[in-house]
Amino acid sequence: MFCARRSIMTDRLWSWLPEIIAAAVNLAALGLLLAGDTLCGRGRALRRLRWPAAGWIAAGLALTPLQASRWWPRWPALEWLRGGAPLVAACCLAVWVVGRLRPRTDRFQRGRRAFVQYAAGVAAAAPLAAAGFGILVERFRFRVVEVELPVVGLPADLEGLRIVQLTDIHLGPFLSEAELARAVTMANEFHPHLVAVTGDLITGRRGPLQACLRQLSRLRADAGIVGCHGNHEIYAGIEGEATVLGRRAGILFLRGQKLVLPFGRARLNVAGVDYQRRGAPYLANAGRLIEAGAVNLLLSHNPDVFPVAARLGFQAVISGHTHGGQVSVEILGEHCNVARFWTPFVYGLYRAETSSLFVSRGIGTVGVPLRFGAPPEVVCLRLRRAPDRQESAV
Repeated sequence: MFCARRSIMTDRLWSWLPEIIAAAVNLAALGLLLAGDTLCGRGRALRRLRWPAAGWIAAGLALTPLQASRWWPRWPALEWLRGGAPLVAACCLAVWVVGRLRPRTDRFQRGRRAFVQYAAGVAAAAPLAAAGFGILVERFRFRVVEVELPVVGLPADLEGLRIVQLTDIHLGPFLSEAELARAVTMANEFHPHLVAVTGDLITGRRGPLQACLRQLSRLRADAGIVGCHGNHEIYAGIEGEATVLGRRAGILFLRGQKLVLPFGRARLNVAGVDYQRRGAPYLANAGRLIEAGAVNLLLSHNPDVFPVAARLGFQAVISGHTHGGQVSVEILGEHCNVARFWTPFVYGLYRAETSSLFVSRGIGTVGVPLRFGAPPEVVCLRLRRAPDRQESAV
């Protein structure tokens, strides 16, 4: 019992890491604003924004711990107020940093001073421009991604099998039903053999679960729609409800279960597990989900199970959860994002000796209504026969 509680606490702590970082940014900016050391002396227009910015950030800080409560009103205005606070705070901190870099003495020549002031202005505007692009453009710019998923020992009848993946939908204030409908339409254009929905249908309690399932029921695939639950189904307390309503909508959520699908003379065994909490043993008793003589595919919202899944005998794993970092900046060829703090499996294709993992960025957002460097995507996975032994990446 103690170990179970500890794993829940550990998982909760890691899941709240983005919120903790956002709160730290909010507190730093609020302190500078209240001290009058951020926007003062930056021009009349910026000085007038001091108290509105401080009020917005303070409101966001106050609303953050309340969002997990049962009585939290799911009003879009409140979600935007809370989610936008870290962006306002980041812009204020950028203005403060740039202000510190501006020349303050007469030892600078006039031309050099003008250049530094111009560069400071550009640097101060950059975070605001990036945030605006991420909120207004990239968040809605759904990409169609086609990936060849190598499977060791893939039978000829499964060669080229198309599996469309939708994950991390987070239907709510930051993703409308119309936008989800657009993603579903894009998915149907692949004419998939199978659709996999790998968790996080909504974000929190009293989220629009029925609206989400209504749109997902429009998906069309030869072998149907299967899925697994994510961590936000747990946080919202809707695992059972989503399973029942999903079945009525034609979506089979696999909760420690498997479904064997025949394709010609070959069989594809699709297994699914509920969200695997960090700190607990991964895939306990999941060995019973392996089907002898079939290609074994695991649906797991959490990609960290991959090494264990590979050892158990799953030839392929499909996951989400990370959002590809949601905000990801490339520096010297390395992608820097929050997701790298808690998992080595952030986005894309990973391989072990006898197994492959694909992690999708998903289509929704959580925390802040922003994507940058990690555009939303609808994924079509095509099964391809891989060499008997792959180069290990785990």
